[in-house]
Amino acid sequence: MSTSSTRGSASPRRNRATVADPRVAPRAPRAARLRKQELILLEAERQFARFGFEGVSLDSIAAELGISRQNMLYYFSSKDELYVAVLDAVLESWLASMDVMARKNDPETAISSYISAKLCFSRDRPSGSAVFTREIMAGAPRYADKLAQRVIPKLRADVRAFERWARQGLIEKVDFTHLMFVIWSATQAYADLAPQFALFVGKQRLDDGDFAAAHALITNLVTRSLRKMA
Repeated sequence: MSTSSTRGSASPRRNRATVADPRVAPRAPRAARLRKQELILLEAERQFARFGFEGVSLDSIAAELGISRQNMLYYFSSKDELYVAVLDAVLESWLASMDVMARKNDPETAISSYISAKLCFSRDRPSGSAVFTREIMAGAPRYADKLAQRVIPKLRADVRAFERWARQGLIEKVDFTHLMFVIWSATQAYADLAPQFALFVGKQRLDDGDFAAAHALITNLVTRSLRKMA
């Protein structure tokens, strides 16, 4: 009896363990989840760039994507969290371009590559650049700590690269921190002011030729200002 009872009670437990609970939704594939998150970030970036933080809601982003607000909350629990995630994504792209300077040994090559990377960012990510600029112009109320933690070390590394080239006699010594500010300003303008620039040259938008011309000019101005006089 005890053997029969044991066998009889074990089987149902095994069966229950192998039957999926219909109330538990299956997990979405990781790739699909990441893709949905990416789409949310892209739409949020576009709206934050156009309307600013205060002018955007989770509802407006969800409506544009054709999903529910509840579905949005599955990925981002608040507008603040989504906004910071957008800035994080923009910053990652921007910092990737800042790595160029410290990796090069020749100053002219480094400067040319850096300016090219910055202009490519302005051309390819104008909405992200606009979100970033809005945050900075407002005094970075939601992002100051991350800027201090991540951008300042990169800036100092680039300044040290310039200082090394100056010690080696390859370039003139100037205030390299402010030189970086000048490079940032010149390249950033091709994101923030691109519609105006296009209007002034009679185009709907700047094309690759315009960015190539900007790269050549800005690089020439910077490298000539640093060239050692014979």
